[in-house]
Amino acid sequence: MKKKILIILGIIVGFIVVYLLFQHVVLKMIYPKKYSEYVYKYSQENEVDPLLVFAIIKAESDFKSDALSKSGAIGLMQLMPETAEEILNEIGIELKYDDELYDEEKNIKVGTKYYAFLNEKYNGKIELALAAYNAGIGNVNKWIEEGIISKDGSNIENIPYKETNNYVRKILRDYAIYRNLYKEK
Repeated sequence: MKKKILIILGIIVGFIVVYLLFQHVVLKMIYPKKYSEYVYKYSQENEVDPLLVFAIIKAESDFKSDALSKSGAIGLMQLMPETAEEILNEIGIELKYDDELYDEEKNIKVGTKYYAFLNEKYNGKIELALAAYNAGIGNVNKWIEEGIISKDGSNIENIPYKETNNYVRKILRDYAIYRNLYKEK
């Protein structure tokens, strides 16, 4: 009996050691930096932390460029065609077909530009910009006006839409993981 317990303990300790040694590798598989050439290019262009963009893409589509939501959001950054068209018109590019939003580069270009717009609109308050990315500017403005959430984004726990509340928390968590995993040297 003692021998079996020692064997089981040895196996458990072995798994823990292996996990600790390979944790970083496993986490990088779970939190990849796919499409990094586009993420870095458009993040720099729009002055957005690329690691935040990776966290948004992970939450929105888990890096599946062919993602399509029930509400009609398309691609890696889950863009609504109407929103994408507004952003593209602003930067002088025409959206001929909604299917163009499945293009990884175009999707990241537009999604990053849109997030940068939201971030500026909400004075760099990441929580508010993320809430608006998910629930829309109108809803976030209404919540601020009604005192449900504050202008500084400090009370995101009060976001009334459960999906948006969870969305903001998930991205903030994933963003922290990305920053920890991919520390700049």
